[in-house]
Amino acid sequence: MSLLVVGSMAFDSIETPFGKTDRIVGGAATYIAWAASCFVQPVQQISVVGGDFPEQELKELQARGVDLGGVQVKKDQKSFYWAGRYHLDMNSRDTLVTELNVLADFQPVVPESFQSAEYVMLGNLSPVVQMNVIEQLRHRPRLIAMDTMNFWMNTQMEELKKVLTKVDALLINDAEARQLSGEYSLVKAARAIHRMGPRYLVIKKGEHGALLFYKNHAFFAPALPLEEVFDPTGAGDTFAGGFMGYIAHTQDLSFENMKTAVVVGSALASFCVEKFGVQRLKEISQEDIETRIRQFVDLMHFDIDLVQ
Repeated sequence: MSLLVVGSMAFDSIETPFGKTDRIVGGAATYIAWAASCFVQPVQQISVVGGDFPEQELKELQARGVDLGGVQVKKDQKSFYWAGRYHLDMNSRDTLVTELNVLADFQPVVPESFQSAEYVMLGNLSPVVQMNVIEQLRHRPRLIAMDTMNFWMNTQMEELKKVLTKVDALLINDAEARQLSGEYSLVKAARAIHRMGPRYLVIKKGEHGALLFYKNHAFFAPALPLEEVFDPTGAGDTFAGGFMGYIAHTQDLSFENMKTAVVVGSALASFCVEKFGVQRLKEISQEDIETRIRQFVDLMHFDIDLVQ
């Protein structure tokens, strides 16, 4: 069973209170692919890179089971580049540089070999690009999930709302959920967003865990307390990759399985933040993932005798 992923592949320069790195490989689709490929192969990648994107990085993704047939290489242009500095709390950051480069006029193309994908993850891109991909699909996937951000809400809200009518799941953070819905209460926000189209809503709360909403059901998964957090860049995309990779692997769209997928996504994200970029995701084994998931289960489990 394949998972179709659409998003950016980029260079990031990151500064945190615990270190600094220059021009490492990042981008939403890169993180999603590394995480999702832990559970499902092939991951069918749609993106665009410049001639400066490292060939070795592409080979490593292919070796991991990522089909790059939808990745356009613009040899005479530069790849998307982002630079940012995180504050001490690691939840807030300042964007220092954004260079769209090849992403500025990106026109995605869904190859013939990708048309049978039954699971689709639309990474954080312009809603116009996201809709473009959906409209190219010749059959309705079992599940289409998407990510977005406040920038698109500020600049392309009408286009964003059109995409929301076409997707099954939305993955955003709590501030974005409040802005999109106009509601401060996340429960009310979830109801408002459900009315916009998505049946499933995942609200990511960083170091405070993640919430899953479906109809009148809600589920909360805590974040694993970590001794070291070096780089939160890409944690949300890694969560999305783990979440969608697990769902595609199990082919189970029940609320109970979605709850497990949230825990799996949280486990993958907890690895991501331990090193800069995708480095930690390249290192982990299936045994590491299973051990980390058990840690989440232990964190969430409790027994209680109700007072009679």
